[in-house]
Amino acid sequence: MRTIDVSPLYRSVVGFDRLAQLLETASVDAASGYPPYNIERTDENAYRVEIAVAGFRADELNIEVKENLLTVQGRKAANDEAAQRRFLHRGLAERDFERRFQLADYVIVTEAKLADGLLSISLKRELPEALKPRRIEIATTSAGQSPLIEGEKAA
Repeated sequence: MRTIDVSPLYRSVVGFDRLAQLLETASVDAASGYPPYNIERTDENAYRVEIAVAGFRADELNIEVKENLLTVQGRKAANDEAAQRRFLHRGLAERDFERRFQLADYVIVTEAKLADGLLSISLKRELPEALKPRRIEIATTSAGQSPLIEGEKAA
């Protein structure tokens, strides 16, 4: 069994449609193995996606983030020279592709590099200050001491 039927989820639960959509998208993306990629955790809140894009130049690649969806596209430019070439064996795919990665909330793209046929995309989770844990100081007053009012002891 290679596919998951999530239609029963739509009939019996409310508010989980995004989860069902993610499951459907994951099963479709898993079927396509081109181009190969790695997802690496480089730190507690940092990740790197590496995609093998041999034969593509930087101007033939497009990276876009929209609504927590990272999309990487490769489009080969039309080349008259390539059309005239005659191959005895063609093992390098060099075909157009589109890869999508669903990002968690507060994950942003910090950098993208192309080197040695690998496109490396650095990601970082940046929580807003309001969501970060913070320490709250507890004020105490000792018994027998009265609080100070404007730098003087209260009478």
